[in-house]
Amino acid sequence: MKIAIIGTGNIGGTLAKRFADNDHSVFLGVRNINDFKGVELLSYSKNITAHLITEAVSKAEVIVIAVPAQFANEAAKSLGDVSGKIIIDTMNGVFMRPQGFNNTSDAILANCNSTDVVKCFNTTGFENIANPKYNNQGIDMFTAGSSKRGLEIATQLAKEIGFENVYHFGGNDKFSLLEQMALCWINLAIMQKQGRDIAFKIIRR
Repeated sequence: MKIAIIGTGNIGGTLAKRFADNDHSVFLGVRNINDFKGVELLSYSKNITAHLITEAVSKAEVIVIAVPAQFANEAAKSLGDVSGKIIIDTMNGVFMRPQGFNNTSDAILANCNSTDVVKCFNTTGFENIANPKYNNQGIDMFTAGSSKRGLEIATQLAKEIGFENVYHFGGNDKFSLLEQMALCWINLAIMQKQGRDIAFKIIRR
């Protein structure tokens, strides 16, 4: 699969590595291909390359946005033509929201020409994306969005990198609810000082 990643911090950079490990072609979309945060990713795998944002997008089938939430509007506008492409939103507007919107996914939908926007990879820390195994069992990932195509791809990618199950919260109206789930993890891990090596797992009797 050809995947563009916009945002090369902890989440974007970790996803780039995990996708490259699974033999996907990863195009980092950056403003300056010679000087950007996460430039060391280029030496991690031959499957990771750097491009200007619109070039990365044009090469990709799937676009992952992983910038700070307050820049969601700007990031979506920078993509150019994304008709027919799937966008995976990893962001959380729980502390800083994009101007005019309650969540980042709605901001993306309002500022680009794709309706295939889904939220995924936002409910846990980057450490759990790097290694989603606890005692040899995969933890769970969660999605929201009304795009069937987007959900299928997000689910496939999550399972490929080691998440055991992917649970769907519902359509676009559940974007904000999924961000609140992320806030629950942040509260426990950081504010309540449980540590970042904790994760959510659905269990059944």
